[in-house]
Amino acid sequence: MNMPFYVSPEQLMKDRADFARKGIARGRSVVVLAYEDGIAFATENPSRALHKISEIYDRIAFAAVGKYNEFENLRVAGVRYADLRGYSYDRTDVNARGLANAYAQTLGTVFTTESKPLEVELVVAEVGRTAEQDQLYRISYDGSVADEQGVVVMGGQADQLGRVLQDAWRPGLGLAEVLRLAVHALASGGEGDDTRTIPAAQLEVAVLDRTRPRRAFRRLTGSVLEGLLADDDAAPPPAGSAEGAPAGTAGAGRPGGGGR
Repeated sequence: MNMPFYVSPEQLMKDRADFARKGIARGRSVVVLAYEDGIAFATENPSRALHKISEIYDRIAFAAVGKYNEFENLRVAGVRYADLRGYSYDRTDVNARGLANAYAQTLGTVFTTESKPLEVELVVAEVGRTAEQDQLYRISYDGSVADEQGVVVMGGQADQLGRVLQDAWRPGLGLAEVLRLAVHALASGGEGDDTRTIPAAQLEVAVLDRTRPRRAFRRLTGSVLEGLLADDDAAPPPAGSAEGAPAGTAGAGRPGGGGR
């Protein structure tokens, strides 16, 4: 009779955590920075169809790194949660804290009960009427939640990039300034000096703009993004501009998550 193979709970949890961290580290970094009029998201992503940054609800956005199929399922679940809660109660009852808690429960349950954890790390952001009301939540593969302030970096060389951005970022920066800061950090890989240039076409950039009346999320592409990256003093385009306007309607049908 063969004896069953035994692994201590501590070792099992450690192995799952190491597995998830390695998978997340293979993804390209996502940078989230607060700016004067909202929250900006930036990542290197050449795909025009597989997004890593997406709208969840009126003033809530989602960003992720890791395995695309896993965080895309989470994004869709988040849209359904937000739409159902907004329809059942009121649109103002949908907030980032509730969504972050729902994601944390899902990720924590999978991490402790399934043989393979989800190789994902998420940010749920909500833009408030003022900068003090902005909310940034980082949810890890094991379901732990961190309430971040101003700067979040996930995936890739997150630790190095985080140190570079924490030193350079300050409250009240304009949109062009934070985007140039984010792209500089992504291009340098956290080493401090530019080692390459990332063209605008290879970037995925979006913002939650508190100046918009209801749907705060919009993507920045084409000449609008190029202008912001080229000029420190460039101003954000009007809310109704073609390049910056979001597609679709609130709820289902928004652009999805992106690959590693």
